[in-house]
Amino acid sequence: MSSTSESLSRHASAILWTVQAILAALFLFAGVVKLSMPAAALAQQAHMPAAFLRFIAVCEILGALGLLLPGIFRVHRELTPLAAAGLVIIMTGAVTLTLANMGVAPAVMPFVVGLLALAVAYGRGRGYVARRRVLQPRTA
Repeated sequence: MSSTSESLSRHASAILWTVQAILAALFLFAGVVKLSMPAAALAQQAHMPAAFLRFIAVCEILGALGLLLPGIFRVHRELTPLAAAGLVIIMTGAVTLTLANMGVAPAVMPFVVGLLALAVAYGRGRGYVARRRVLQPRTA
């Protein structure tokens, strides 16, 4: 690998790590807030069943951990793009519900967060696909 491509690769990795850390903090905070709120207040605020919102909270916390822990401990790093993809699904639902209930302006934030999660899923997943192609023997 040339020094230019190595430099670009390191730069892209640093950007992905920064985005992952920001997303992890955001989703960890959102999940903990949803889990710590009383069920009645949570259901009233979001106009959805409290049990479903608690499920989303657990998914957000697990997704936040999945964005960081595999890379930090260098174990099962293929789980990071899966965690990011799961968070994209959550944010797709958030954008849809926000558009339906509150309009376009409030839906911008979850849309941007979803795009960032999608960038992490693509950026981290791309490396595993490329490595598989290199490692798999060619068949005639």
